[in-house]
Amino acid sequence: MAREYEVIVERDSDGWYVATVPALRGCHTQAQTLDELRERVREAILVCLEDNPDDGPERLDFVGIERITA
Repeated sequence: MAREYEVIVERDSDGWYVATVPALRGCHTQAQTLDELRERVREAILVCLEDNPDDGPERLDFVGIERITA
């Protein structure tokens, strides 16, 4: 059964896109294009689920993003 996961997408200073799946510990990847990133994050999710089949996804509810100046 397919599940949906929230993915945080950022771009680093070199222009690479970085994806993190907060519900799956250690699940992240990077790519030079968004299309490539989408493919890679799907693969990363599958690998994380294969490596830790007993660690079902942690239930997190997205609240929002804030920018804090310190």
